[in-house]
Amino acid sequence: MSEPILHHYDISPYAEKVRLMMGLKKLRWRSVHIPVVMPKPDLTALTGGFRLTPVLQIGADVYCDTKVIAHQLERDHPSPTLHPQGHTAIERGLAHWAETLFIDLVTVGFGLGIFPPDFVEDRQKLLPGGVNVDLVKALVPSKLGLLERQLEDGRPYLLGDAVSLADLSAYHPLWAIGSVPGGEALLAPLKRIPSWMERIASLGHGEPVEINSGEAIEIARRSTPRAETRVDAGAPSGLRVGDRVQVFPEAYGRDPVGGELVTLDADEIALRRTDPRAGEVVVHFPREGYLVLKG
Repeated sequence: MSEPILHHYDISPYAEKVRLMMGLKKLRWRSVHIPVVMPKPDLTALTGGFRLTPVLQIGADVYCDTKVIAHQLERDHPSPTLHPQGHTAIERGLAHWAETLFIDLVTVGFGLGIFPPDFVEDRQKLLPGGVNVDLVKALVPSKLGLLERQLEDGRPYLLGDAVSLADLSAYHPLWAIGSVPGGEALLAPLKRIPSWMERIASLGHGEPVEINSGEAIEIARRSTPRAETRVDAGAPSGLRVGDRVQVFPEAYGRDPVGGELVTLDADEIALRRTDPRAGEVVVHFPREGYLVLKG
């Protein structure tokens, strides 16, 4: 099995979530730093145009979105597990809620001048109607209070005595806002969250080894995808293995990735595509939050 390759940049909260997965599982991995905004030509050679960060590469398989990244890391490296309490449904619900907290905190970050202007301009294009910073600022303390109450019985982690994917999902937006000047004021009134954040941060990032994007493309070109070929029988979409499809995020409905359908089930979408530089790759997406259309 190839070492995982993470395509990321330092200030990406979602990348921090995956870097902590590497730390929890004590993995050696390869690190490729990518541009903060498009264009990202080397990454596009692997993904076909997926614009969000991070992306995980394992040989010629490319995983887009932290949900499918977490699923694959757990399959390949089941111990230590991301699901120690066995509360997968609760974890997924909390992770979904944490996504709303992430958007709120990034919006506040726009108002604080945390992010570079080109990043703000790029992300504003993805948010229909723009953002109302003042409204979001008013809502954030209530959401942070919910996390605080979850820890009020003295438990070290959100679901009990062991760290889980729920912790990593809730941690990464707070890490983003708390690591920059001005953002720490939002966390200052909280009593339990700071020590919880210290426990999460202590997981570290495993053992990253820097490589460049050209090396990652060459690894893909020399590898063979290992994706399983399966489409659930009776899928309401009527799609079949081998159909030409496009996949794109529901949240903003742009930048579709096209290819030949390989996998479609309740958890995952995967499509095969060929790039002149990377060769044949299979690009994986979570089923939740993504649309797949024939054509």
